[in-house]
Amino acid sequence: MAGLRPIKFRLLELFSDEKEHWNYEIVVKMQKEYNMNSNFGRDSINFDILELASGGMLKSVESKIDEDGVYKKGFLLHKYVITDFGKTRASDACLMYV
Repeated sequence: MAGLRPIKFRLLELFSDEKEHWNYEIVVKMQKEYNMNSNFGRDSINFDILELASGGMLKSVESKIDEDGVYKKGFLLHKYVITDFGKTRASDACLMYV
């Protein structure tokens, strides 16, 4: 993992395209990048996304029950977009918007 950004910085960077992303899509990408392929890794990354959302940096724009098991069958999936506050934090971390 040498040379990788801190996970939450990388999450903000991925959302910086200002497009809407499902949590499971981002989790899969992050698991590959950070070699966190266990269930614990998956859930830890998802928790980091939830923390960014609870901190006002991401906003949930859609949610649905995972009926197909793409993340965890029966669990709630969220589609997120970066907020203006998230853009400011990303800029402060020199990730974008400079």
